[in-house]
Amino acid sequence: MAEEDLVPISALQHYLYCPRQCALIHLEQQWAENANTAQGRVLHERTDKPRAERRRGVRTVTALPLYHPELGLTGIADAVEFYAAEAGELPFPVEYKRGRPKSHQADEVQLCAQALCLETMLARTVPAGALFYGETRRRVEVAFSPQLRELTTRTAAAVRAMLRSGTTPLADYAAKRCDGCSLLDLCQPRLLRRLQSVSTWLACRLDES
Repeated sequence: MAEEDLVPISALQHYLYCPRQCALIHLEQQWAENANTAQGRVLHERTDKPRAERRRGVRTVTALPLYHPELGLTGIADAVEFYAAEAGELPFPVEYKRGRPKSHQADEVQLCAQALCLETMLARTVPAGALFYGETRRRVEVAFSPQLRELTTRTAAAVRAMLRSGTTPLADYAAKRCDGCSLLDLCQPRLLRRLQSVSTWLACRLDES
């Protein structure tokens, strides 16, 4: 797949959280930092540099480049732990997140995409991984079920279609999702929602006339 068609693995997480956020970051190349993203950056500092170490029989590699040619995915795994097994080392990806477990599956899809890349690169099945949340300081193990794998591949296709279209989705304001987003001032979802409402009202009046 051509380099310009490759989808960053992180874009899948952004898309499931908010398609407009995904487009602003990966299509329009816009970014802004707030307290939440700064905390996330600090949390990732220990995994940002490539290194390998072995502790208690487990080999851990940080900042591991990932690639999946068929799905057209590329990215970097925060950490991949390799456990001894009869058929060779078994990969176990670990993704670091700032907050706490969420009600949606955006984080799980990002982790699953890493696993799909590892399976292709290493010719080895990756049955599970983990999300480490900085707020709770706990791991949540994620099993890569057929349903999660399907959602991941569908999301990758949806992100690629959006990026190819060159169109940023319209704003859809939701307080719980939008108010903590670092792109809130760039996105202006409340203002754009009001403008869209006015446009809809005018269109209805024109149709009536």
